[in-house]
Amino acid sequence: MKPIRLAVIGAGHLGRIHARIAAALPQFTLAAVVDPVPAAREALAGQHGTQALASYEPLYGQIDAAVVATPTRLHYKIAGDLLAEGIHLLVEKPLTATAADAAGLVAAARERRVVLQVGHVERFSPAWSATLPHVRDPKYITAVRRGGYTFRSTDVGVVLDLMIHDIDLVLSLVQSPVRSVEALGLAVFGPHEDLAQARVTFESGCIADFSAARVSHSMSRTMQLWSQAAFASVDFSTRTSTVIHPSEALLRRELKIETLSTDEKLALKDRLLAEHLPAERIECEPVDAITAELNDFAESIHHGRQPRVSGQAAGEAIAVAEQILDSIARHTWDGNAEGRIGPEAIPGRSVIPSPHWMARPVRPALRRREAS
Repeated sequence: MKPIRLAVIGAGHLGRIHARIAAALPQFTLAAVVDPVPAAREALAGQHGTQALASYEPLYGQIDAAVVATPTRLHYKIAGDLLAEGIHLLVEKPLTATAADAAGLVAAARERRVVLQVGHVERFSPAWSATLPHVRDPKYITAVRRGGYTFRSTDVGVVLDLMIHDIDLVLSLVQSPVRSVEALGLAVFGPHEDLAQARVTFESGCIADFSAARVSHSMSRTMQLWSQAAFASVDFSTRTSTVIHPSEALLRRELKIETLSTDEKLALKDRLLAEHLPAERIECEPVDAITAELNDFAESIHHGRQPRVSGQAAGEAIAVAEQILDSIARHTWDGNAEGRIGPEAIPGRSVIPSPHWMARPVRPALRRREAS
């Protein structure tokens, strides 16, 4: 098939990774690197033998697709402009800062019949894929995602920066409406929450507890899932999972510990877990998730199908994230409305803006819609 003419918009950390991988994939021709900072765009473009541009408008009619790897607050404007031109998009997570903006982009992609994919790379984790068949219809989930402060994605808090990955994974598995949300968060280095805890209860009866931090001295990307058929613990960092399947005797409630004699208990003690809760450790080969993501993007364009992580799915994750952020904003630290409320106890401070990316009014067809 003819290579897809691709532009990478944003020459920051993720933009550099996308450009490097796309330049090496036969499915793509890296047509341009776009960034308002001259040194950043010229250095990246020079590495891969392509053109460097300050804005994306000159590329209209010259490219088939683009990766949007800019600060989150710019996603809606940039993606809206490109979708209006019929350009396929892979937008880094989160798709937008609000569910209303996400819905606008999804509608625009549908209208122009183009692919709108979102960079939730954990969907391409081999450990996640290997675990899924064992934990259908989970009833309890815990997700922990923490690390140090990277000085990236500071225009949003940890919910939209890190927790959004686990929200997307859980929604893709549970597939049930949300019944309630409880959350709290704390701002440490800026106006947005850097620590967050949330509990989401679904109509299916499943409960999911989320923990996210970007001010941690240690790193963790783990999830535990309880279902009737199995328990699973996934470590995304090491690409491993442990799956425990209850024995048939346990599932049928035939093992009655309280009726066993002392001798029977002693005889069973050393083999109880191995016999009735056997553990299987799954170790997966390394997979470059962004390469897999870009391959999925190319296949979706060529075959006219939905990507693994569609704009619709990403918008649903943002809608849950909004409920979590609303709960964080309402949390009373002192137990009353007169005390400290929300993620910070002091007024938010202004943030020095990044280059303005030649912002213009949003096209009428993509005018922001307020959430109902």
